[in-house]
Amino acid sequence: MATPELPRRAPGSSGRTYAAPDPPPGAPSRALRMRAAAGWVKFMRRAEIAEQLREAKT
Repeated sequence: MATPELPRRAPGSSGRTYAAPDPPPGAPSRALRMRAAAGWVKFMRRAEIAEQLREAKT
């Protein structure tokens, strides 16, 4: 018994959009988490530069 070939789907969006659910009470919002992540990257970059400067002095 042969199974019929399934119809081909064109890649792309289905038209449905996904909205992230609101965070539970007391949890940080997405915007706050994004700001915190950006701040952490900035902090780590500064720490790396400071360490390179210390190594260059010695």
